[in-house]
Amino acid sequence: MTCASPELIIFDSDGVLVDSEIIALTVLVRTASEEGVSISMEDAIRSFRGVKMTDCVREIERRLGRSVRDTFVADVRQATALAFDAELRPVEGIHAALAAITAPVCVASNGPMSKLTHALGLTSLLGHFEGRIFSAYEVGSWKPDPGLFLHAAQTLGAHPSRCVVVEDSLSGICAAKAAGMRVLGFTGGDPEIEQELAAVCDDLFHRMSDLPALLSME
Repeated sequence: MTCASPELIIFDSDGVLVDSEIIALTVLVRTASEEGVSISMEDAIRSFRGVKMTDCVREIERRLGRSVRDTFVADVRQATALAFDAELRPVEGIHAALAAITAPVCVASNGPMSKLTHALGLTSLLGHFEGRIFSAYEVGSWKPDPGLFLHAAQTLGAHPSRCVVVEDSLSGICAAKAAGMRVLGFTGGDPEIEQELAAVCDDLFHRMSDLPALLSME
């Protein structure tokens, strides 16, 4: 699928704009351990990357055989925010890539708005997207449902077939494909991510420096 002269570039946040996924998953694994369930990082990446928090909690509770504590989600959110303050960095090359992109851009993420603005602010990316950040929590549609991407396109006046989505998760790619959008899968050089995404996205790329050229392809 090609998309000549895209009307809108839609970015996921975690793992695409900000190098946040391992930080967030580490917090989730640690908080789950406090509840009594042991989860390896490999398992966490496979089971929880790109998955909305409600479904993460549901899976943890399934493994536990009981409900987690009432403050579990709030504790995860708070600990993640603190970890971001200490460790969060932008994905390598994203600032230069955004500077080279001439089409309109936006963010569409399964994360809550407070997390998105916090992460983008910490990494000096907020200015690229201010006023064009879409959270599944505000739209009421989570990837892999296409509703979040369709809402972003409609709000910004772009036809789905003229949108390009930049994603690193299977759920996000499935959402974009269901929305009728071209999808570029970002691997960050991770062979496991490459293997997971290769069969489902329109193009794969490994470095953000390659993105502007991919967007100009017809």
